[in-house]
Amino acid sequence: MFEDLRDRLNTAFKRMLGRGKLNEKNISDALREVRKVLLEADVNYKVAKDFVAKAEEEAIGREVTRSITPGQEMIKVIHDKLVELLGKEPSPLRPTKGSKIMLVGLQGSGKTTTAGKLAKRLSAQGFKPLLVPADPYRPAAIDQLRILGESLGIEVYSATQGEDPVRLCQKASSWAQSSGFDLLILDTAGRLHIDEKMMEELRQIKKKVSPEEILLVADAMTGQEAVRVADEFEAKLGIDGIILTKLDGDAQGGAALSMRAATGRPIRMVGVGEKPEDLEVFYPDRMASRILGMGDIVGLVEKAQATVSQEEAKKLEAKFLKHEFTLQDFLDQVKQVKKLGPLQSLVELIPGWGRGPLRGATLDERELVKAEAIISSMTPLERRRPHLIDGSRKKRIARGSGTTVQDINRLLKEFGMIDKMVKRMGKRGFVGFPLG
Repeated sequence: MFEDLRDRLNTAFKRMLGRGKLNEKNISDALREVRKVLLEADVNYKVAKDFVAKAEEEAIGREVTRSITPGQEMIKVIHDKLVELLGKEPSPLRPTKGSKIMLVGLQGSGKTTTAGKLAKRLSAQGFKPLLVPADPYRPAAIDQLRILGESLGIEVYSATQGEDPVRLCQKASSWAQSSGFDLLILDTAGRLHIDEKMMEELRQIKKKVSPEEILLVADAMTGQEAVRVADEFEAKLGIDGIILTKLDGDAQGGAALSMRAATGRPIRMVGVGEKPEDLEVFYPDRMASRILGMGDIVGLVEKAQATVSQEEAKKLEAKFLKHEFTLQDFLDQVKQVKKLGPLQSLVELIPGWGRGPLRGATLDERELVKAEAIISSMTPLERRRPHLIDGSRKKRIARGSGTTVQDINRLLKEFGMIDKMVKRMGKRGFVGFPLG
């Protein structure tokens, strides 16, 4: 997400060449393009208009810092205003023991999957959550949450098809208190569109159960519609925050930029993938940097730290120092990278990705799968001593991995390059990875 928005914004900034002072002419020219880009990215019209007006007020007459261009100064202005638009500071969930969280939204927005992800995340923080399938209408909705809960090791309250959702939530709340659960997550029913019957049902659940947090789960792929839905939920029910799903998709991204400004409610979390751990706290400053192609190196390091233990990093460092990096170690690193999430979303956290020679660059995750298959088809001896792999061995490995001899040659060549780099690092002294 945001690739097109990022590219077009950078094109607008590049037109502002030279040094000196930002003036009304070059500011107006740049912001005219910025407004057009925002509107085409599905940003709400009023939000885009207010954003450009505030950026113009900030930029006019602003002195350009020594050694940077007006275009670079304008990027700083836009970055600061994007952070402001997105909420300035992160607003993560901070439930206490006994809290009740109510998830609301349209059908298909990802409520049930988000409920499971949220329960898993809070369970890791020391809570004992209970998931409640408060959608007795949609066929198989109860079974979907039950199966998801079982796969995550999270308890799901027993419910039956057609049961009154208000009464169901009341019973679940009482049972949770008496059964040792200290967190309740209500996965409420959605519709294909907002109607008064749904809203009245949600208002009754809110009245009878008194949730500490009502979170709107909204699909970032739906653009302007997501903003309209958020407006209506806020007006008719009242929400405390927003969880945006499918932020790893290829939508324009306007919903993410509009929803906080349109509702006045913070984006608390974002879904960035399909795995249980792919639910993250929303950081306005990091998102603004990603939109402008500045990357999010802090987010990248945090992902790595959550995946690779300090002990594993030290073992790898020791191997580097002793020049003992093998194909088995290479395979282990491939598996670690796969745990971090989709490759394309991962590299977009790297500053400068998508600009200059890397503009439009994509990574094929199938190459990681292929590398894993090839090395897994080798014997332990071959992984330790790849120089032993001759023509006949390559044919055997190719048959076992479903690849070609050319694929194996390419992998061995890449490993050879990494091995040389490791040896050079060992000679110069190891300075450490940002992984542990």
